[in-house]
Amino acid sequence: MIHVVLYQPEIPPNTGNIIRLCANTGVKLHLIHPLGFKLEDRALRRAGLDYHEWADVEQHASFDEFLSKAMPKRLFAFSTKGRKFYTEVNYKSGDVLLFGSETSGLPKDILEGLGENHVLKLPMKEQSRSLNLSNTVAIVVYQAWYDLGFQGSVMHK
Repeated sequence: MIHVVLYQPEIPPNTGNIIRLCANTGVKLHLIHPLGFKLEDRALRRAGLDYHEWADVEQHASFDEFLSKAMPKRLFAFSTKGRKFYTEVNYKSGDVLLFGSETSGLPKDILEGLGENHVLKLPMKEQSRSLNLSNTVAIVVYQAWYDLGFQGSVMHK
């Protein structure tokens, strides 16, 4: 299983879309507080189309709490500051994919603590600032799932 971690997400529809993505791909979602919304938010529910019951979502008071509970073997952060592309990794079951908030990304200390081989980026045109969070998560989740042979998908039934 792959784990997606959203560090202090702010926009309810993005998180709703990611909940739906995780429900449909078997990915576990971790939300790091503070959140910019309540999980009961209508916009979040509408975007997730009530997939909450099929999604495995866990909340954590802080990033440190997540690390101490999950104890990930491999953690990859995604940032426009990354030097390696997300496709340069062969993802494995148990990998953690960490994404920052929509307006400020991930804190510098988290990125520096991971080292440049664990901070990845998606290609964009030079003048681009960033991709939408839910689009970025979807691209990376499907790459990781591909690397795992789409385990658990209808292809395997």
